[in-house]
Amino acid sequence: MLDKIIDFSLRNRLSVLIGALLLVISGIIVTTQMDIDIFPELTAPTVVIMTEASGMAPEEVEKLVTFPIETAVNGATSIRRVRSNSTMGFSIVFVEFDWGTDIYKARQTVAERLIQANEMLPDDIDRPVIAPQTSLLGEMMIIALESDTLNPIDLRTMADWIVAPRLLSVGGVAQVNIIGGEIKEYQILADPYRMNFHGVTMNELVNTCNAMNINTSGGFINQYGNKYIVRGIARTEKVSELANSVIKVSGGFPVRISDVATVKTGRAPAIGTASYRGRNAVLLTVTRQPDANTVVLSEKINEVIREIQENNVSSLIFHTDIYDQASFINTSVRNVMKALIEGGIFVVFILFFFLFNTRTTIISLLAMPLSLFVTIITLKALGYTINTMSLGGMAIAIGSLVDDAIIDVENIYKQLRKNVILPDGEKESPLNVVYRASSEVRTSIWNATLIIIITFVPLFFLGDLEGRMLRPLGISFIVSLFASLMVAVTVTPVLSSYLLTDERRLKKAVKGSWTERNLSRIYLKALQYTLGKSRILIGITSLVFVISMVLLTTTGSSFLPAFNEGALTVNISLPPGISLEESAKTGLEAQKILLGIPEVTSVSCKTGRAELAEHFFGENMSELDVPFILKERSREEFFADVRERLKALPGASIEVGQPITHRIDRMLSGTRANVAIKLFGDDINDLYRIANNIRTEISDITGIGD
Repeated sequence: MLDKIIDFSLRNRLSVLIGALLLVISGIIVTTQMDIDIFPELTAPTVVIMTEASGMAPEEVEKLVTFPIETAVNGATSIRRVRSNSTMGFSIVFVEFDWGTDIYKARQTVAERLIQANEMLPDDIDRPVIAPQTSLLGEMMIIALESDTLNPIDLRTMADWIVAPRLLSVGGVAQVNIIGGEIKEYQILADPYRMNFHGVTMNELVNTCNAMNINTSGGFINQYGNKYIVRGIARTEKVSELANSVIKVSGGFPVRISDVATVKTGRAPAIGTASYRGRNAVLLTVTRQPDANTVVLSEKINEVIREIQENNVSSLIFHTDIYDQASFINTSVRNVMKALIEGGIFVVFILFFFLFNTRTTIISLLAMPLSLFVTIITLKALGYTINTMSLGGMAIAIGSLVDDAIIDVENIYKQLRKNVILPDGEKESPLNVVYRASSEVRTSIWNATLIIIITFVPLFFLGDLEGRMLRPLGISFIVSLFASLMVAVTVTPVLSSYLLTDERRLKKAVKGSWTERNLSRIYLKALQYTLGKSRILIGITSLVFVISMVLLTTTGSSFLPAFNEGALTVNISLPPGISLEESAKTGLEAQKILLGIPEVTSVSCKTGRAELAEHFFGENMSELDVPFILKERSREEFFADVRERLKALPGASIEVGQPITHRIDRMLSGTRANVAIKLFGDDINDLYRIANNIRTEISDITGIGD
């Protein structure tokens, strides 16, 4: 088979070179069109159900809202796990399906189950809502909104009605969660004394409030050849018109809302607050859809922000320096690309040093770009992106890509040098020599490549998250290595037949290069010495193997190595029951502490939760996003300094992590920690006491950070 490929290539040399050129052009075009991401898509098919239950205690939310929803969806087909959280006034249920389940079919299944659950839910809560389809790493950007001229109510109104709708209109944006500021509401403050004087009951006042501020249709009238639409217009934004709404007629006189209550605009009770660099602000968290290109989408969002500022909304000040996943993606991919390029340059120097021939070096090196372009085209065809895993596979393979070509071109060059010094009657044609030399090493090339490829095959048998994470790495490595094999039996012989057959050059290089001659002499001496000491050599090798196996069994392991995301996620937990205002004060104090650290460039804080947000906390918890740039200190020293300084916060439990790492941990265990200990029971007070005891017992274990 390989002999036939070599023979075909040498008989159609021009076609092979044109094909290689087209491959390079196609590879360049596809590379510029490839999506870039930090990791492959790791999200299991998940449907998120959120329910607002204003005023309910966590225990009531769990019993009356969360449990009926869990019960309703648990029996659906292909469900692998159901998780939930219940906090004051809010329930969220995560329904995870088996890998490979059609997400739209899963959402339809959950929607049908919710119809049954609605009958078991209390009447005075909002209906359950299925969250938009998002990704595990979907939270791609956090935007802070401030203003020097607008009050907190107007600032939040601008965010709700101008900024958020504009961001949602960008293709690829799944959700925009808003927290902070003050939500505007129309308040009707009933006066019981005035109500008693006018004989108005609370039910009458509530019914009037429910029925007012609604436009009604009255059909139409045909008159004088025209059609007139009849409308009852009662909807208004004016407080005075709302106050004039009639409750009833008593004694021939109308009783208005203003007669029994005070009508005004005010702020709704807050369930969450936000701040930026220690100043009150509105934070918008932009979540992308699963298949959206993060880098491209980030550029579109920044363009929209510029448009909003230009379109007569100069009073708004946007800050996008808190968290932008696109910058981390670009940095990560750039670092891997740098390693890839550095590895390629190193290979160039090594090749030239050993071969000591410009033409053989060029022929061998061409295997790298051709193999990598084949890999990128294959990834595109399979629906993968350029990410750290796929680039990592190429980086691992970079040294092996030239192996097959080196073996082939070195043997061709050697046989051509032998052929050139033969008498004229015994010389073969250069093409025959190239074919014979390539055929001699084809079995070695095939076996070596196949053995290396087989070692990566087990990656494709991994399931769940591990398989989806490492599969692109395996594909990149195997495809690039197999492509290098094909290059070695097609392009390499053809180029050798053009570039290495000049008789004058061959005669000069008959004795081989200086490197080749000296290394051969040194290797011969080393080989003779080791063959005479075979038992000692085998003993040393066996000892090294045993030591390595011992080290392997005693070395720790983790799913992913620690990496620098350029941002911290700091969770501050205070005792349950603390007010939102006091919890927010602790968040402000934490921001002041963090801004005093040289590496920290900015900081934002979310205390409590936003309305209908998947990423939520109770009022006793604050989450701080802290972008940083490492300068003189290492990552470990910086993290240790952050933990040490935050210990000054009284009564607070601190957890320091990183955004993407937190989300992967949540995918693996349902929590934002590397290791989670879960307690189950009926008495929440006992659970809280036992949890504190466990924390005390494990706090001294080496390696625990938070």
